[in-house]
Amino acid sequence: MSTSSTVERAFEAALYADSDAALDTGASLLAADPASDAERDRRGAEFVATAWRRGWQPADVVRLVRRDLDDVHVRLVTSLILRERETDRAPRGARWTAQLDALGADAHDVRTDRFSHATAVLELYRLLLRLPAVEPLETPRPAAPAGAPRETRMLARIRALLAKAEATGYPEEAEALSAKAQELMARHSIDEALLAARTHAADGPGACRVGIEAPYETAKAVLLDAVARANRCRAVWNDAFGFSTVVGFEADLEAVELLYTSLLVQATAAMTKAEAAQRAGGRKRTKTFRQSFLAAYAHRIGDRLATVAEGQAAEAEGDLLPVLAARDVAVADHLDRMFPRTVTTRMRGVDDAAGWHEGSDAADRARVGDRRRLPGEGGRSR
Repeated sequence: MSTSSTVERAFEAALYADSDAALDTGASLLAADPASDAERDRRGAEFVATAWRRGWQPADVVRLVRRDLDDVHVRLVTSLILRERETDRAPRGARWTAQLDALGADAHDVRTDRFSHATAVLELYRLLLRLPAVEPLETPRPAAPAGAPRETRMLARIRALLAKAEATGYPEEAEALSAKAQELMARHSIDEALLAARTHAADGPGACRVGIEAPYETAKAVLLDAVARANRCRAVWNDAFGFSTVVGFEADLEAVELLYTSLLVQATAAMTKAEAAQRAGGRKRTKTFRQSFLAAYAHRIGDRLATVAEGQAAEAEGDLLPVLAARDVAVADHLDRMFPRTVTTRMRGVDDAAGWHEGSDAADRARVGDRRRLPGEGGRSR
């Protein structure tokens, strides 16, 4: 029997049925024929390439595999993605390249018996085979050449400031560090916008995906939406696959990712502290407390960011106001092309008064700084 025939029979038995018996049959066929390993792996790389054609990116696939399967599958898909990279000839942007570079930590051999390995491979291929098409992301700038720095000095400084703000135990120091980071982000965004206008750069809005990890995904998606709107971006949440697509210009997309991550770290730390105080008072740890806490935090942060944006809109003058207004229109148009049909979502399970009160207070204490952003519209989900 040829190696191709073995792989075909295994796939036919296991990939198009959900039963454990079908999976065992396919795994037995592959385990019994070591000569089929190369063909099995080649076909896996084809599944990965098909995922790219359907609009998925490396980080999306790894995140979904981590959510739905196990660590062994994460290592397997990482190896497949890096192997497929060697033959991928499609033009890729800086974000794509950064995602591949970040996968190196998970790229190591999976050592187990042949049957267990074949079972894991087939479980992974089942998931890859059934990935639907998603909205493709356009990359607004090309990947940096080999040896070039991956981010500007400004972004490196912002990242370092936020990391220190999240780590310090002194509120005054954290506030000063966060405020400085916000100032630098606003300056970076405005400088990028004015430079593009003055040089008549042809770049337009792009998009990135941000993973929304369980639990309490809805509240986290609302928080991301608030951050996106404050940065002249728009976010659309895909609850089925656990990510939001953020549409905007590159400098603003970078700011959204940084600020959302920082605020989520602050929210989690504040929630853990508040919950500990509740337990010390005799209350048991509950899911509703955390859900209500994060919902209130996201709601209040959204109000604060919107107020800051409205206040800063009046300060935009001279060449800046028409430039930013034009970019807002471009982002809205790009969003409508990517997502012509969206629906609004409603948070459920937000009925814990103590959690809501603590979350609102934590949001008031969170460091959001002075952001020079125009006000935006409400968020949407698909």
